[in-house]
Amino acid sequence: MAQSAQARQALSSLSGFPEWLPAGRVVEQHFIDALRRTFELHGFSGIETRAVEPLSELTRKGETSKEVYLLSRLQAEPGRAADAADPSKQLGLHFDLTVPFARYVVDNAGILHFPFKRYQIQKVWRGERPQEGRFREFYQVDIDVVGDGALPLHHDVEIPLIMHEALSALPIPAITIHVSNRKVAQGFYQSTGIGDDRLVEVLRVVDKIDKIGPDRVAAELVGTVGTTRAQAEAALRLATVTGTEPDDLRARVLAALDGAEPGELLSSGLDELEALLRTAARRRPGALVADLKIARGLDYYTGTVYESFMAGHEDLGSVCSGGRYDSLATNGKRTFPGVGISIGLSRLLARVIGEELVEVSRPVPTAVLVAVTDEAHRSTSDEIADVLRARGISADVAPSAAKFGKQIKAADKRSIPFVWFPGADGEPDSVKDIRSGEQVEADATTWQPPRDDVAPRVTGCGGAVSTGTDTDAGTEADLTS
Repeated sequence: MAQSAQARQALSSLSGFPEWLPAGRVVEQHFIDALRRTFELHGFSGIETRAVEPLSELTRKGETSKEVYLLSRLQAEPGRAADAADPSKQLGLHFDLTVPFARYVVDNAGILHFPFKRYQIQKVWRGERPQEGRFREFYQVDIDVVGDGALPLHHDVEIPLIMHEALSALPIPAITIHVSNRKVAQGFYQSTGIGDDRLVEVLRVVDKIDKIGPDRVAAELVGTVGTTRAQAEAALRLATVTGTEPDDLRARVLAALDGAEPGELLSSGLDELEALLRTAARRRPGALVADLKIARGLDYYTGTVYESFMAGHEDLGSVCSGGRYDSLATNGKRTFPGVGISIGLSRLLARVIGEELVEVSRPVPTAVLVAVTDEAHRSTSDEIADVLRARGISADVAPSAAKFGKQIKAADKRSIPFVWFPGADGEPDSVKDIRSGEQVEADATTWQPPRDDVAPRVTGCGGAVSTGTDTDAGTEADLTS
């Protein structure tokens, strides 16, 4: 992307709130459109939830209260002081899309058809310290499948494969999705004698292994969580198990127990994980790999969990993540289990744009600048532009009737590829490709720019993809054990 180092950044004088320049916005919109097309090909419906939720809803996840931005009026109404202390009446900006989606499902349970497949591309807000790849306001992209009372296991493989297909349609380095299962982790720890009261803390600490390393994880398990040294070492052995072969996976997990007897929960989790790997290998070889150090810190995950990494950019951390949650959404009488995966889109874009992994053919949608002969004939240029626009060709009219040379320079400065010259005294119109200098006669009712010039094109290591290109449809298959 032909931009200065400063222009490559998400420009904003307010830290954590990115503002892309036009070329960056072209990339962002291209990514959004490509993701949306893939999701819709797989039957997902797009929704948008409100930006605010009651604080009591937002804090149900547990670890997130410090990240919530509260909403309040500059001048509060008299007598509303009590409401400010009531979490059910306080409003906060949503920090992810899962919590509002769970509320949306419960609110509309009598109308929706289950299993309900939805995608959501929307901004979220988190009050955390801004740093590379972490913003206070950013786009998040979610897909989820939610059932009524039960949700078949085949959706656990459908979700990551669809996301892998969607990400593979983008001009970015290859993505690999790492999968594990909370039942495997919890069952393994139970088999080593770790009590249920410590399981969530153990999962939380092990989930940090890539950030702080195995030695510090072991020290924290023993010193803070209270496991024995042997239990901590067993947890680290489990974290080294990775691969794509289902049969080998079970043997390595049992070996990591070092003689301890596997329980029912561990066996159940291994059955699910093996089945997922077999189906993934058949449908999309190389997309998924088992990685048992993945635990996911949030405590509502109950089964399969996902994290994903971009080749050559593993330092960015997980590009998208998620998992199965069997009890996040409930109305007291009905429970709506689900499975989903989410991309921090702005975080991905910051790396893609900042390190120039993509290029944009032009920062404006305009394909043609219609020149103005003189101000007395501006209406002629306006009419030509209207004809082109009616045919789906983005056109602008020169802002002033300067010499044609200056109008051409103005188009070149904006990277507009064509300049249209109205014919004078009955002469035909002509259009000039200002890159090659070729100029030909043209009629606004029939002329068509080359396909590559119809809209800005985003190119990268994954190849060139037009903003109007269709994404190939995928196939679906059931997950079998």
